[in-house]
Amino acid sequence: MTKSHLPVIGWRELVDLPQLGLSGIPAKIDSGARTSSLHGRVIEEIDREGEQFVRFAVDWDGTEHLCEAIHVDIRGITSSNGKTQQRYVIKTPIKIGDIEFRAEISLTDRSDMKFPMLIGRSSLRRRFLVDSGHSWLQTKGMDTEKGNKR
Repeated sequence: MTKSHLPVIGWRELVDLPQLGLSGIPAKIDSGARTSSLHGRVIEEIDREGEQFVRFAVDWDGTEHLCEAIHVDIRGITSSNGKTQQRYVIKTPIKIGDIEFRAEISLTDRSDMKFPMLIGRSSLRRRFLVDSGHSWLQTKGMDTEKGNKR
């Protein structure tokens, strides 16, 4: 696919995480951030047949969702305030519009952020073009003026 044929996304989109049972998560598209992140609180690490998993809670839309995913790593990730935090990193499919792909996502406290999820450039590269002047370009059923579901 040439660059001119890549789907265009806005600076905010609704994202699905199908293996985690989460859909319609408002996400900020941030090409300045390397790694995607999700508002999640780690509950425990699990060893299942030699594979490392992490169980975590995602507080979103007024509900606590319990999720499990393969635990890839614990990494030092520098946040927007310049401080480095040790974060759990999971790998799971993400769906934006009609495009689904596996991505690494760090789990962190985003309770003071407007969006519970941030999509970084590692997830965007060679998949999307970002039009920072628009929102909800890949989101069906959104009121593009107010950002509310129709």
